[in-house]
Amino acid sequence: MTPPNPEPPQPPRPEERLEQAVRAAEQALIEYEIAVETFRVEVENFSRLHEQRLGPLYTRIEELDAEIAEARAARTGDPEDARRAAEARARVQPMPGVEDLLHGWMDGDGLFPEAAAMLTDQPVRPPQRVRPSEEARRLFRELARKAHPDLAQEEEERKRREEFITRVNAAYARGDETLLKELAEEWAAGPVPPERRPSPAEELYARLEWLAQRKELLNLVARELEESAIAGMLRLAPDDPDALLEEIAGRLHADIAGREAELAALLARD
Repeated sequence: MTPPNPEPPQPPRPEERLEQAVRAAEQALIEYEIAVETFRVEVENFSRLHEQRLGPLYTRIEELDAEIAEARAARTGDPEDARRAAEARARVQPMPGVEDLLHGWMDGDGLFPEAAAMLTDQPVRPPQRVRPSEEARRLFRELARKAHPDLAQEEEERKRREEFITRVNAAYARGDETLLKELAEEWAAGPVPPERRPSPAEELYARLEWLAQRKELLNLVARELEESAIAGMLRLAPDDPDALLEEIAGRLHADIAGREAELAALLARD
């Protein structure tokens, strides 16, 4: 008995290599997203620690700079010194009375997030009443007769007409004669033919293109993080950022001590 001949191996499908490329790109993008997100969290955490530990020291330095400038201006009486003192004080002093004036909706840094959300949800002023032109009325009546949904024989056509009449009604309510003319031309042109469904290869190429675009966006995010001042500080001590903060705090304390001594010397001369 003759053994049956083995079936010849099937040639690979044309899309097989493309599918492999898409899967590899998807996995690479996931890993890249994880890396970027991890770095973003590290930068944000370090920024938060930086603000908590060093923010009060920077504020104290700014306050001392303002007091020194004011003491110097009081001693010299020089208008230029007075101007510098006013500028230094303005950098420290919040905008007076803004919060009370705007009932807690805003401070010196702008609208509170809650206020912005409330403004977004506020009802807008009703539109002014319009009186459509004679041409707009003619176009509206003509389109309403031609495109009325009750003239449709099939449900899909009825839905198309309903959507179209909704747009016609909106244009007529605004008295938009130009848009009504465009809608008349659109109706005269007839329904848009259904789009051809993309082939599997076209869908795979589209997926690859989307993955490439997504990677470019992640590149931008990563670049902005890399170029930020906080990230630059973090790179100085990636293994022990707390020690870096302590070192910076020590320098700031020394700066504060120097400014306090300078201010004390200025006030002692009075």
